[in-house]
Amino acid sequence: MKKQILSISTLVLCILLIQGCYYDKADLVYPSSAAACDTTTVTYSATIAPLMNASCNSCHGGTAAAGAGIVLDTYAGVKTYAANGKLLNSIIQNGAASAMPKGSGKLPDCSINKVRAWINKGMLNN
Repeated sequence: MKKQILSISTLVLCILLIQGCYYDKADLVYPSSAAACDTTTVTYSATIAPLMNASCNSCHGGTAAAGAGIVLDTYAGVKTYAANGKLLNSIIQNGAASAMPKGSGKLPDCSINKVRAWINKGMLNN
């Protein structure tokens, strides 16, 4: 009986020691990628157009027959949907517009932040 109590006590002590070593600083161990996201140098030609080409223009390019007539392969097209709020609402998937990209996961936060920054800076064609 004493051996059993000693074994249980040892097990409980080990569990407590292991729990005491838990490192609850996830933000330090796994830093956010947002810190590495540069939104200060966002331009249409270097940032937004390549993002649209990679994520949107397979459906929303050219005649956009597959993309409900929404054309995003030109500056004018992107600016139109950015100005009316549909572009940002679609990519942040907040329910105010159709979630995009359709049938795919949400764009990375950094990409969304770059689109938001470009819109907030006046949607310049630079």
